[in-house]
Amino acid sequence: MLFNKKSGGVDWLLVCLGNPGDQYENTRHNVGFMVADELGERHNIPIQRLKFRALTNTITVGDEKVLLMKPVTYMNLSGEAVHEAAAFYKIPPEHVLVISDEVSLAPGKIRVRRSGSAGGHNGLKNIIAHLGTDQFPRIRLGVGQKPHPDYDMADWVLGKFQGEDKKAVEEAVKRAADAAECLIREGVDKAMNRYNG
Repeated sequence: MLFNKKSGGVDWLLVCLGNPGDQYENTRHNVGFMVADELGERHNIPIQRLKFRALTNTITVGDEKVLLMKPVTYMNLSGEAVHEAAAFYKIPPEHVLVISDEVSLAPGKIRVRRSGSAGGHNGLKNIIAHLGTDQFPRIRLGVGQKPHPDYDMADWVLGKFQGEDKKAVEEAVKRAADAAECLIREGVDKAMNRYNG
């Protein structure tokens, strides 16, 4: 794809989902933002340039230029930020890697996928709607099931991690950052083989 090699162009979007604002910091729904911050620290860059309705910065992974994004549209409108950036840089869906929370995985588990449905996740649902396809890779981080069927799902995903879950998720954030770099450098199959287990 020659058109991506222009100066200032990027090869990948790495979209880390969460909600902006201090009240959402370290909540289950914000594990995507935690992965973005981990990658920002590794690459020694602040993720604070406001562009495409997201806080952004560019990192290099292997030979690939990657736009790291933390959409500030709130979770349910994440697709607006993704669509704007993908259209601007002419990034195909298979080079849009999305990192999100997953209630059906235990805290600390991660799952790399080549594509798939939103699985009830409103952020993913909105990205699928805006890209017009579900054919983009994603890494889902387990945040655990709500403790009781009557427990409100919004209250659960906007709650903060406690105790053992907190430790497990902190480890998973590092592994998800590793998985993202592996996927971009070596491809989705390698990342799935190495990190799904």
